Amino acid sequence: MAIKELTFVVCFWIVCSAGHEFFSSTDQTAQLVEKKKYLLMSFSQYIDAEEKNVEAMKSAFQNLLPLYSDPVDPEEFTRDPVAAYKLLRQLRNELIYIVKHIRLSFYQCNEYQYELEFLEIPQPEDLNGAASGLIRLQEIYKLYPENIMMEMSLSADEAYHVGLVAYYEDKFQHAFLWFLYSLNTLTEYSTTNKKDLLHYLSFSAYRFGSQPVAIYFCQQLLNLDPTNDEVKVQLSLYRRHHFMRTSNPDIFTLNTESSKYETLCRGEVDERTSRRQMALSCRYSTGGGNPRLMYAPVKEEVEWDEPRIIRYHDIISDREIEILKNISRPLLSRSVTKGGISKNRTSQSVFLEEGNTVVARVNQRIANITGLSMESAEHLQVQNYGIGGRYEPHYDAEDNENERIATFLIYMSDVEIGGATVFPKVGVALKPKMGSAVFWYNLHKNGKVDLNTEHAGCPVLRGNKWVANKWIHEFGQEFRRPCSLSYWE
Repeated sequence: MAIKELTFVVCFWIVCSAGHEFFSSTDQTAQLVEKKKYLLMSFSQYIDAEEKNVEAMKSAFQNLLPLYSDPVDPEEFTRDPVAAYKLLRQLRNELIYIVKHIRLSFYQCNEYQYELEFLEIPQPEDLNGAASGLIRLQEIYKLYPENIMMEMSLSADEAYHVGLVAYYEDKFQHAFLWFLYSLNTLTEYSTTNKKDLLHYLSFSAYRFGSQPVAIYFCQQLLNLDPTNDEVKVQLSLYRRHHFMRTSNPDIFTLNTESSKYETLCRGEVDERTSRRQMALSCRYSTGGGNPRLMYAPVKEEVEWDEPRIIRYHDIISDREIEILKNISRPLLSRSVTKGGISKNRTSQSVFLEEGNTVVARVNQRIANITGLSMESAEHLQVQNYGIGGRYEPHYDAEDNENERIATFLIYMSDVEIGGATVFPKVGVALKPKMGSAVFWYNLHKNGKVDLNTEHAGCPVLRGNKWVANKWIHEFGQEFRRPCSLSYWE
């Protein structure tokens, strides 16, 4: 604060004197001597304060330096969603800490102002979104807190935050389990206190419907402060409701019921589906006789026959993938659905125009392989998925004019666990394989949406997921995929 005040005094005096006239008054000239004395005193005080600030900044720098002494590949580090969540929290705190010390400096106006203006610090909403991603992973893959923390554990404070996010999303069982973990890992250094945890444990159990557990933790809360009338009323309410209820669900055991989408994400494919897939074929394809593929045919594998889903192997090189990633990184922004930003789609994406030779080459390759016109196709879209990143079940096309007739989805990374593209209506799950692509028609030949093409991108449980997709529209395909008047085609 002292530095800011002194800075203001110095700057104010200089600015005011810049437009003042002295030659026309000897008294004004004489007064400059006193002003100089005052300024020198202020200058000396400023130097003392600045030296203290420099020492504080050196200390802050030395505290932060060990955290970055070992070279770590950030992309490798964020393959674990829990590690990514912890890193996001850590970076937010450290960036705020650094900026706080830089802003104390007198020189920030000249040297650091530009960096500070354009520095993007993770906001509380980012931490909440990351926590929500962890909870969604637990829901899909049926994971307890201990299961999702196989590689890295959360502190009591971090677990408490995840529990709060789950609680305010009305996911009371997961909230309870995170609060319980937090309670069991509390230390003297934790900022979370036992009273708050017992409060949320009892509330979560009550909202979930597990009255005996709610009563137990409410009693524990009352034991901390026997004079708390509010807790007494709460405990009395829980006991009264306990006698009125006929069932008390087990809050300690996760529900095993799942949708088809969730079971496919976990890799629980029906045995009949597996046998049917084994009977499908693979071959070298020239894209229907395309001259560009006659001497370099592509590897084509039929993943499913109805709807026909084709995987093409090795259709993009590692170098091309890295170029597309590097082009996209500074341009990525939150992906949207037709209704705007949605929790159903947690990724960032960008549409790339053909100004780059690699983008143009990939687009031409898609045209060669599919035999379809790119005349009305959308630009190539590159996407990177976030913590627990997913795209819930959806259709790429609707019953509108010039709809998306087909989708060409390129996998730009391998994913260790999760991240599959699944088709719930037909029970098919396609695992990402770097350098391959899958292709399917969203519309029947009669122009109607093929309802079996409903698909989803499963949450990424371990790894980083990059994809690029090309949505190809109807206009321009009249002679390449002729329409049919049949209701069944």
